[in-house]
Parts: sequence; C-alpha cells; structure tokens
Amino acid sequence: MTTVAFETLGCRLNQADTAQLQTLLEARGFRSVQTEAGPDVVVINTCSVTARAELSDRQAIRRARRASPGARIVVTGCWAQTSPGAVAALGGVDLVLGNADKARLPDLLAGMGARGPVPRLEVTDVAAARLDPVALRPHLNGRARAFVKVQDGCRHRCAFCIVPFARGASRSLDPASVEDQVRALVEGGHPEIVLTGVDLGHYGADLVPRASLAALLARLGEVRGLRWLRLSSMLPAYFTEEVLAIVTSSPVIAPHFHVPLQSGSDRVLRRMRRPYTAATYRRVIERLAAAIPRLGLGADVLVGFPGETAEDFAATRALVEALPFSYLHVFPYSERRGTEAARLPARVPSRVVAERAKILREMSAAQARRFRAAMVGRTEDALVLETIDPASGALTALTGNFVEVTFAGPDRLRRRLARVRVTAAGERVAEGVLEDTTAT
Repeated sequence: MTTVAFETLGCRLNQADTAQLQTLLEARGFRSVQTEAGPDVVVINTCSVTARAELSDRQAIRRARRASPGARIVVTGCWAQTSPGAVAALGGVDLVLGNADKARLPDLLAGMGARGPVPRLEVTDVAAARLDPVALRPHLNGRARAFVKVQDGCRHRCAFCIVPFARGASRSLDPASVEDQVRALVEGGHPEIVLTGVDLGHYGADLVPRASLAALLARLGEVRGLRWLRLSSMLPAYFTEEVLAIVTSSPVIAPHFHVPLQSGSDRVLRRMRRPYTAATYRRVIERLAAAIPRLGLGADVLVGFPGETAEDFAATRALVEALPFSYLHVFPYSERRGTEAARLPARVPSRVVAERAKILREMSAAQARRFRAAMVGRTEDALVLETIDPASGALTALTGNFVEVTFAGPDRLRRRLARVRVTAAGERVAEGVLEDTTAT
C-alpha cells in the first residue's frame, strides 16, 4: 500500500484543502502516515500571502526532501499556483500541482512514471476552477475540530493581495452539500465545525437559486449534536442585519469572530482598496461586542503599506486601543508581484515597518492577557484538542471565544467536550481545572 504524508502551511482554508486531498487519496488506497515515517509520497500544501510564507514553503520542501529522500514530493497550494516556475527551480520536486488541479492528484500519482530530471507541472487557470463537495472522513488527521470549505475564491481586488490570483473567482458549495458534510462530521464525533472560505461572507451569491450565509448558518444551527459552529475570517461589510441577527442569537455560533482590519486610516484603506471605512468597521465590532458577552475578537493588521504615514499608523493604534480585541495578527507589508500595491510609490523604510509591527504586537499581547484575566473564575464549555501542551504536558482545550485553557485530565478526554473552570491567566494560555465532561 502506498503511503502519503501531508504538510500544510497557511490558513484554515489550506487545512480544509489538505483534508480533502487526504480523503481523495485514502479512497484510492493510499495510507496516511507522518512525515517521519518515510512515506512514498509527501504532499506540501503551500501559502503565498507574504514573502515570509513563501520562505516557510521553501523550508518545508527542503525538510521533506531531507527527511524522505526516496519519496515523491508534490507541491500544491497557492505558491504552486502563482509561482510554479519558482517551485520547480528548487529541485527535488516531482509534481507541481495548481489549486484548480488538486482533485486530479490521485490520477496524476497513479500515472506518474519514473522520476525525471524536471518536475511535472499541472497548473491550469484558476478562472476555470470548480468547487465540488468532498465527504470528509471524521477525525481525519486526529483533529478535534473539522474544517469544512463552503466557499473559495474572492470577488474583491485589494491592492496588496495575491489570493485572487491563486484562488480565482468567488464560488460556493450548495447548502444541501454543506449540511450533509456537517451532519456526517458531527455524527462522527466532531462537536465543533469551522466554516472556511476566502471570501466567506460572499457565500451563496453565485448559486442558482441564490443562497446566503445567514440562511446557511440558520440551517446548520439545527444539526443535532453540534456545539460550536465557528466562522473563519470575514469582512465587516458582510455582517448584514440578517447575519448579525443569527450570530448574536444562535446558541451554536461560537462567540468568536475574526474580522480583518488592515488599517485604522481611511486614507490607507482607500489605497488598499478595502471595501469599508474605519467607522464602518467600528460600528460592526461595537454591535457584536454589545450583543455577545465575553466576545473573542481577532483582526489582521497590515503595517507599512506604501504611503502609510505616522498619522495613518496613529489612527490604526487608536482604533486598536478603542476596540475589545482579544488578539491581533500583525503583518508587515510584503510586496506581491502582480498586485497593484507592488507599483505604488512612497515605500515605508523597513526599520519603521519593524518598529510599527513591534508596537502592535505588544498591544496585542497586552489585550490577550487582559482577555484571559477576565475569564478567571468562569466555567466554560471547551473542546479538548488533540494536542498536549508542550510546556506542562497538560491537556489543552479551546473555549467558544477562542481561548486555550490547559488543565490536568485523562487522555480519554481528547477530542471531547468538557466543562473547564478557568483558574489563572497564564502568559501564553489560560489555566484551569476540569469541572465536568460531556460525551460526544
């Protein structure tokens, strides 16, 4: 039996894509193993959102070649789609597979002959890509949470973003297929489902008949046994009255949202071609925070965009300070070839970019500590993850509002729901004690 290992870099959508690839290969007789087990095939699912992401891609490919010198190396994902020549030039790669071609991987592997001097390139235009349902097997990769891709591609053309070139136009999976996947995964032992997409809020606009994210959430909220339905990143403009009504009232919608900000300056947002203003962003966040107690709130912030002045950065700092974020993902601007921003003048010196990123990361760390401290004394429903805390050896659970809590308990609790009382706000995670468990 042919063995295959997977390495996934980047976002939750990539994790969902890897799960689909694993499902397709296992259905064709492949057996999944860890990379250290000397697999016959290693599939590396790459990211290209920043230059740092591409550096991680390169390192992962080189590690795979060193660890499994006899394996066929398949590189897929966004970097394979946008820069197949750069991937091929690394050496040691057998197949470069574009995002639009992922479903063909089982057939391509079956048809590959002897290893040649150059890699095979299978990279077609993402404009023709389809979004087909793949019935995931429960507890694939041993994960406690299941990631379900309901949408792919993006209708926006933000000036700095390479993702539309890597993922294509927005397209959605029909609601019945989504419900079938979610129901099967919950029945298979996943009490938490994460809905993923590049442009999640645009879900359903391309379908005939037209669907909507609000209607999908209401439908999935009726699935028996589902404890948490968590949304991946979503633009503030997509928090319509209908969406706000369901996410602030449904008991299964996780009280945690990741709403990308990028900048608190309207001038910079316009240069970025972001479809909202700072005031719009603030109104959405304030409505969510007012309606949902102990809301977990994350955001992406991009510093050093071409033309960003000290005044622009001060506006970002002021907005971050004013809103109840529980964490930030801070990214220094990274030029992406082919994007509009790559042609903009007024580059911010790298030293200034680094200083601004450091300031925001320190702010994020302080906000996260305050958020964890406010949870001390509370008992929360939490999903016990598959991993053990490396520092303490304790179990790690994830609360609905996206806080990791470590606590002592038996291994049998892993991938199950538990009631955990938070006893301390640690430097990295919260600490707690087990109160009760709920069989799933």
